[in-house]
Amino acid sequence: MPAVTADTLTLPRLPQPSEQETRWRRVTHTVTAARSLEGEGFEVRRPFPGVDLSMADPFLLLDHMGAVEYGPGEAKGTPWHPHRGFETVTYIMDGAFAHQDTTGGGGLISDGATQWMTAGAGIQHIEQPPPELVAKGGLFHGVQLWVNLPRDAKWTRPRYQDIRARDVKLLSSADGASLVRLIAGELAGHQGPGLTHTPITYLHATIAPGARLGLPWPRDFNALVYPVSGEGFAGVEERPLPEGTLAVYAGPGAGDALRVRAADRQPQAAANGWEVLILGGRPLREPVARYGPFVMNTREEIVQAFEDFQAGRMGSIPAVEVPHRTSADEPVKPQD
Repeated sequence: MPAVTADTLTLPRLPQPSEQETRWRRVTHTVTAARSLEGEGFEVRRPFPGVDLSMADPFLLLDHMGAVEYGPGEAKGTPWHPHRGFETVTYIMDGAFAHQDTTGGGGLISDGATQWMTAGAGIQHIEQPPPELVAKGGLFHGVQLWVNLPRDAKWTRPRYQDIRARDVKLLSSADGASLVRLIAGELAGHQGPGLTHTPITYLHATIAPGARLGLPWPRDFNALVYPVSGEGFAGVEERPLPEGTLAVYAGPGAGDALRVRAADRQPQAAANGWEVLILGGRPLREPVARYGPFVMNTREEIVQAFEDFQAGRMGSIPAVEVPHRTSADEPVKPQD
């Protein structure tokens, strides 16, 4: 897994919550991700929606893409499509995805990079595998998270953030057995690079076989853990959590720390450790009206979104594709 790696002995250490004094969050339930086809026909595993959305608030959707070894001609993406009222966060661990949108944002997301697109008042975008992956095939593994926008930010101007692998904040667990990649939000005084409208924390951790990871967690945030590779256990009660299964922890106010543990034996794909996404945010507790690519607060706003899209008020598809950068260190800048 080429997602950014580092020697944990050289990184800032996260504090280890006290075993006796910490109020650990417990796991309320687990959800096996459903499989479905998206875009031009690529498979995703989707753990939510499917749970009560109040447990995931402010998150709306999580799509797990891969890991899959594509043959020549097999890689697929999405056609141009609109969004309004939320943000899409695409994190690629293996392989690459090319993004372009109607604000001029775009480039190649690859090997530990993240593309953060704030749809806001309305945008169109396209996500496609690069020509090299289509022609030759290869390994692909990534996730896309949808983050809801609060009512007063749903009409904000669209924004594109290109978060390169080298921008991610790298941290170590107190014992050095876990590598934590902080993509957005705050964790124990450390700040991830992603700029958010909704207060959230989003990280990817690699936990050595048999190791425990305890994290201080904001008391007013919910908490979700989703393994993208390997086997482990969630919570102090150690609920089994294989790849593709979401753990939902008790909600805000139920504790100020999370615990997970990697299984002693890992499959070959996770030989270096259990790979998990850990995410949470401050619930918006606002009405949610959603239909297809639009997420607003009322049905009337959804109708308006369709009317605005049909009237061409969500940007114009460019005649020329944005050139794809060839690495995560060569960004393509949005046009002014």
